[in-house]
Amino acid sequence: MRFGKNRYSRITEDDGTARDKVTRIQHLGELSLAGRSEDNPKYEVIACIGGRGFGVRREDMKKMILATRGKVFTAKTLNQLIECTRLREFKVK
Repeated sequence: MRFGKNRYSRITEDDGTARDKVTRIQHLGELSLAGRSEDNPKYEVIACIGGRGFGVRREDMKKMILATRGKVFTAKTLNQLIECTRLREFKVK
């Protein structure tokens, strides 16, 4: 189910398997680079995950980290989301 969509963000939530989620995130990562260099993607791919699936499926977690360029957050690290992503550009000083 999509909750929001614009040129800056897309938020999705589903109960799919870890493998399914990784495939979708990898696809978004590829789309972000379409016609662009790795240091200048169209948009930033960020994953916020929960559950035990990714702890069990270490290879899938590796793929997700590579596809998001390290921007994978959990409930414990969610407080770092703004400072570790381009969202910091929108922070009021």
